[in-house]
Amino acid sequence: MNAIEGIVQAVLYEGYMLYPYRASSVKNRQRWTFGSVYPQTWADWSGSDASMMQTECVIEGDDETRVKMRPCFLHLIERDVRALSAPAAVGTALDEGSSRSVASLELGGRRFDAWQEAGEQRVEVPVLTLGELCMEGLRLPFSLADSRAVEPLMETDGRVQGVLVRTRAAIEGRVECCATQIGERTFRLTVRIVNVTPVDEPQRLNRDAASSFALLSCHAVLAVEGAAFVSSIEPPDELAEAVASCKNIGLWPVLVGSGERHDTILAAPIILYDYPQVAPESAGDLFDATEIDEILTLRILTMTDAEKREMAAGDERSRALLERTESLSANDLQRLHGTLREVRVDTGWRDVSEETGEAPEDTAPWAELDAMPPLACVNVDGVALQVGSRVVLHPHARADIFDLALRDQIATIESIERDFEDHIHVAVTIDCDPGRDFGLARMPGHRFFFAPDEIEPLREERTS
Repeated sequence: MNAIEGIVQAVLYEGYMLYPYRASSVKNRQRWTFGSVYPQTWADWSGSDASMMQTECVIEGDDETRVKMRPCFLHLIERDVRALSAPAAVGTALDEGSSRSVASLELGGRRFDAWQEAGEQRVEVPVLTLGELCMEGLRLPFSLADSRAVEPLMETDGRVQGVLVRTRAAIEGRVECCATQIGERTFRLTVRIVNVTPVDEPQRLNRDAASSFALLSCHAVLAVEGAAFVSSIEPPDELAEAVASCKNIGLWPVLVGSGERHDTILAAPIILYDYPQVAPESAGDLFDATEIDEILTLRILTMTDAEKREMAAGDERSRALLERTESLSANDLQRLHGTLREVRVDTGWRDVSEETGEAPEDTAPWAELDAMPPLACVNVDGVALQVGSRVVLHPHARADIFDLALRDQIATIESIERDFEDHIHVAVTIDCDPGRDFGLARMPGHRFFFAPDEIEPLREERTS
């Protein structure tokens, strides 16, 4: 499982903290991690949060096939910052009465903010065979005790003037697993993760407080020995029905590892393709894997000193991210700028027949549109408009701000298009747009589509 650790870590911390990586940012005042499994009593009361996740996948193997499971999640840790009423020597016993809770504290040249940290948790599950899972299945309870830790904060003179108090709530859960034989060498594996943490009076908790008892970014890594998982995205025809019958709730199973391996599955709370990868150019986790590393990196480098101090104060992971980003060389940044990779092309629509040696007729969904002759003109108010004709825009859909900004503007028709439902769309460039050449090159932001009843022929077009 070490070969896939990079993608597992990326999934685990996706949304953990978002740009601008500061506690004061609105988007960081609540948890955005995917795959949250809340206590059953809270989920029943709230009606909108899950208390269970389930993944099902198909395995080609036999009764002796060994199955490994590793459920993982983040456990929320509340970090309280407290200022002492009077400086104390190192080793002095501190109680709640000698300090007060503060939002932020600056000591020893560093700033410390109150924050919600998270600790990684993994559930150890025994290795079982498919035969055992078919016969008896597995119901494995697990629990994590509550905890409280105090970290002294010292000023430059060596005296303690504040403390960080980290508290973690107790959690109870259960891993359930079973298998069903659905063919001679075909099995359906079911893995379920349930949060059974007892919560008294759930109505007294808001969602943020309930998150202390949740399994955050919950996922599972599954592996088999001497067998193969079947892709949930591209199953062979003979197993397509078996795969379609699998029920996944809050998790999506994808093959991970090298492209030839079928022995490991990541059941992720995010829908991924098979064999997801972390780009080798990436310098490290930015907690936003669908964003462009170069953009986020440059954004961090352009922060003010005050913003960087707040970023470093929020979390050790954000502090490490800042230090890593500031240490990047010019060559490191250049590597982020762009690279060319070999693209895996799906040739399914154009496979060459072994019998005739010829490609079959194009059955792509857009083939019918491509086969249609292009529209030479569109008739508006009795005037035949074509590419190059000038028009006045009168948008009435009020779809966005552009419908207001482009009202009564003079434009030139760049193309006349037809969609699947046979609706006509007129693409135009705006005559007064300084970037009109980008529109003529069919680049976004300078080329706009309107219905024929949203354009009016310019007077010169009526008389031509």
